[in-house]
Amino acid sequence: MTGMCIATYRSFDDKADFHKKALSIAVGLTVGSWTELPEAQKAEMEKHLGKVLSVHVHEPDNAAPGERYADIRIAYPDINFSRDIPALLVTVFGKLSMDGRIKLIDLDVSETFASAFPGPKFGLEGVRGLLGVHDRPLLMSIFKSVVGHDLAGLREQFYKQALGGVDLIKDDEILFENPLTPLEKRVETCMEAARKASEETGQKLLYAVNLTGPTSQLASNARKAIAAGANALLFNVLSYGYDVLHELSSDPAINVPIAAHPALAGAMYPSPHYGISASLLLGKLMRLAGADLALFPSPYGSVVMPKAENLAVKDALLQPLHGLKPSFPVPSAGIHPGLVPLILRDFGTDVVVNAGGGIHGHAMGTAAGGQAFRQAIDATLAGKPLSEAANEPGREALAAAIKAWGIREA
Repeated sequence: MTGMCIATYRSFDDKADFHKKALSIAVGLTVGSWTELPEAQKAEMEKHLGKVLSVHVHEPDNAAPGERYADIRIAYPDINFSRDIPALLVTVFGKLSMDGRIKLIDLDVSETFASAFPGPKFGLEGVRGLLGVHDRPLLMSIFKSVVGHDLAGLREQFYKQALGGVDLIKDDEILFENPLTPLEKRVETCMEAARKASEETGQKLLYAVNLTGPTSQLASNARKAIAAGANALLFNVLSYGYDVLHELSSDPAINVPIAAHPALAGAMYPSPHYGISASLLLGKLMRLAGADLALFPSPYGSVVMPKAENLAVKDALLQPLHGLKPSFPVPSAGIHPGLVPLILRDFGTDVVVNAGGGIHGHAMGTAAGGQAFRQAIDATLAGKPLSEAANEPGREALAAAIKAWGIREA
């Protein structure tokens, strides 16, 4: 529908007339009132009026109280809001989000609205190009135990991770500006360790440094980090807002990939009755705002997202969307080498395998932790069971990982 953004809602109510409710939403979030307007004013206001596109009521047999719901699609004229994500979200879900049990499931923005968003600057293929890796999943390692450590401690931890053959290393999202590891010094120290490790591994490496501070200083801090050698950024998008990510990703001077962290997302997506769906929150809107990589809870690990939702996030990051580049999916939390076959089965090869404890907790040390993942990836791509690959010479790291964490079959 030209010039319209279409919102899909799921509304729960045991007794409501959902068709009437849908009309109330469409009118209430646009012109405010309709039936009582004079005909001349209706003609003038018509272009601003929300339109109910469909109402599908679901009344399961023998439904328990609270299970009756309707999926409602409403189109909102672009003329009603400016071309920015805050304006769109306030229009389609601002006060409505407080009106009982209703969840925003999806948003299909118009070509006109999407044209204000260049999307990911690098995207999936751009990140692959920076690393020179096009034929396998990428491997990311996470800094752990960072609060209270000095630069020497970070350098040692970074170097050990890099030796394991990882493609990306990211700061922990809770590593903020502090006297022990200030941003520019942290970048210089870690990139020095990256160069040293690269001499041994022959691999390129991206270091996603955590971009923090007051909103007014973020762009300046990003430029400082890049000037110090940073070749990627990590950003806690939901604590700052999508518009801030859009501003950063659109800035020509911020010419490195941005990885979007999902911190705070658990306050918004898990309930079936309230909030915003994971695929929209962590998928489509992150990509629209310019995330090159998007982290989200995996369906396997310690912070579990239901698999159907998880794969919907992946699809939102990868499927065609107004000509925007795909963003790299990064399922995270609780990942160990024994999960690699499942990750590749569910996500294919266009995925970043992201590990923290699965690398640092390896019995043979951090470098061996990374090696175990690389060995698991290589074996899986070759169609070889991990139990078989672990017995081959040179794959002691994989064998130790399987001994510690096992192999997840399904």
